[in-house]
Amino acid sequence: MIYFDNSATTPIYPQALDTYVKTSQRIIGNPSSLHDLGSQAHRLLQQARKQIAELIQVKPQEIFFTSGGTEGDNWVLKGTAWAKKDFGNHLIISSVEHSAVRNTAEQLATQGFDVSVVPVDSSGRVEIAELKKLIRPETILVSVMAVNNEMGALQPIQEISELLADFPTIHFHVDAVQAIGKVDQSLWLTPRVDFATFSAHKFHGPRGVGFNYWKTGRKLMPLINGGGQENGQRSGTENTPGIVAMSKALRIHLEKVYPDHLNSLRQALKAALKRYDKVTVFSGDEHAAPHILTFGIKDIRGEVLVHALEEKQIFVSTTSACSSKKKADSSTLGAMKIPHELATTAIRVSLDESNTMAEIEQFMVVFNHIYEKFNKIN
Repeated sequence: MIYFDNSATTPIYPQALDTYVKTSQRIIGNPSSLHDLGSQAHRLLQQARKQIAELIQVKPQEIFFTSGGTEGDNWVLKGTAWAKKDFGNHLIISSVEHSAVRNTAEQLATQGFDVSVVPVDSSGRVEIAELKKLIRPETILVSVMAVNNEMGALQPIQEISELLADFPTIHFHVDAVQAIGKVDQSLWLTPRVDFATFSAHKFHGPRGVGFNYWKTGRKLMPLINGGGQENGQRSGTENTPGIVAMSKALRIHLEKVYPDHLNSLRQALKAALKRYDKVTVFSGDEHAAPHILTFGIKDIRGEVLVHALEEKQIFVSTTSACSSKKKADSSTLGAMKIPHELATTAIRVSLDESNTMAEIEQFMVVFNHIYEKFNKIN
């Protein structure tokens, strides 16, 4: 089996799974309980919070646990809108955001908020000049992902940060789900970033758990109300085993990932694909993350190629895994003004540190066979 769908989800590290199991078995108390078993769970949560904060070089009190990237994105957008509605009602997102941001913004638009969408250039990167034009006195939030999950385009977070330095009251949110461990942190967690969203299953942690970075001094309204956990900001009994395992996975991930290795695999795959006349490579080289490559075969729908590869035990996806079952065109390719007939051919290969050059070579052997088969049919 060759697993090239790591941007959809990653297999949990054995060490993180072991941590999850042991914590589940041994730490049975509710972190909110007053007795010693509750105190044990609470201490573990705080240790995990501290370790995550140290790993991304922020303060422990700036880490808030969530159920993952979707909740994290919803929280920042809705929490900002609700908290700052007396000061403005205008939000800006990019045209290539994940559906967790895009659909949340669309929902807010039905509630009286004004949403602007900033375009991207032909490589899928936000156009700074166009973003500047959209900012107005009632703007309360700008949300731009760090790495596009479909094309791998590295967004100009540093340039956006410089632009927003002149607008200190605007919240700046970065969806960093695809960036952590893959791209130098200085490129996407600048001092101007107010909120960032993370999901454990993207870095070999368990599913259903994540965290948000929330800069001290910024304000959000809670998304989930109840017992007042997470300093009153995110209610619900904490997923202690998941959080502790996430902390363990993040530490391992940041020690193991080698972007140069990923980039070598990506470049080898791209060079091999470019030898085929009917292959279009959509992902660029400049300002690109090292682990994502999107391409297609002319006149062959992406889902057809995905299943042809699956028959040979090679697993990829049609751009975003969240929308692949809907058989919808890639929102990113549309925003990049790629023609519809080409956009429907796209598939995404997403790599991880465990992948090897031997797997790239085997992928190309299988791909060549599939390509020739489609050529004969056409």
